[in-house]
Amino acid sequence: MAGVLDSVNQRTQLVGQNRLELLLFKLNGRQRYGINVFKVKEVLQCPKLTSLPNLAREVRGIAHIRGETISVIDLSLATGGAAIDDLTNRFIIITEYNRSIQGFLVDSVERIINLNWEQIMPPPEGAGDKNYLTAVTEVDNDMVGILDVEKILMEVAPTNEEMTDEVLQEAKEIIADSEKMLMIADDSTVALNQVKRALTPLGLEIMQAKNGREALEQLIALSETCERSVTEKLGLLISDIEMPEMDGYTLTAEIRTMEKLKDLRVILHTSLSGVFNQAMVDNVGADDFIAKFNPDDLAAAVERNINILHSQPAREISSDK
Repeated sequence: MAGVLDSVNQRTQLVGQNRLELLLFKLNGRQRYGINVFKVKEVLQCPKLTSLPNLAREVRGIAHIRGETISVIDLSLATGGAAIDDLTNRFIIITEYNRSIQGFLVDSVERIINLNWEQIMPPPEGAGDKNYLTAVTEVDNDMVGILDVEKILMEVAPTNEEMTDEVLQEAKEIIADSEKMLMIADDSTVALNQVKRALTPLGLEIMQAKNGREALEQLIALSETCERSVTEKLGLLISDIEMPEMDGYTLTAEIRTMEKLKDLRVILHTSLSGVFNQAMVDNVGADDFIAKFNPDDLAAAVERNINILHSQPAREISSDK
């Protein structure tokens, strides 16, 4: 256990190689779950929690850790299970998602495993709206569920999903003449719908994909209907980074190698805030990065990149990409 706790902050080097490392943990019962190590700041035994009035039921209290006040969410309660008991023998996983830091209370923490995104599969069809998984994988002949943390956070602490009137009007004026579609790729249904709801007022037709491989297949199919470039019909791709089968970094790198796709502008839109690797964005050829989820930032990025697309010549593919 000590090795797991000590090494979490140093285990981010695999991002961008279509690989990831999962921290495995349990809630109540035998089922194992995973969370991407790249989002984990620290794992520690549950400290003393302070209860406050008017907290959501899933928030077991707040903890004071290294000068920060952090809400601690019971992941079992948040996913429809029973509350985790005997907190003195439990653990919290400190994470950074969507521009905020939170603690997730879990029963036990096991180990870190190294996987390829191709080993990460979407959850079974028909799982329903109560499903809290974005993906599943197999470890030691057992299924491991990868939790949809964005869905959990939206239910526990909802955020504003509407852009301000000033930003909306400015973006609509700039984008009004664009007849191009926009594509969103994200494995979280919640995140996908957040982006769609935020951008729908701009009047853009929106395509969507649930992972990088599906997005690439759709882009190739669309490009075959274009004479020279997919940008004749599609103005922009907004892609998550963490997705089953193919991550956003690999998707972007693949786009840059294909003649009819290479001019497509790509925004990486991800909950990997705070520890984000800007060098990797540049290396794979992404055009922009924004952290989830701020509708004004999203609208501004769409406006900015569509403007650039209209004004710049086709890019050349670097020989080292």
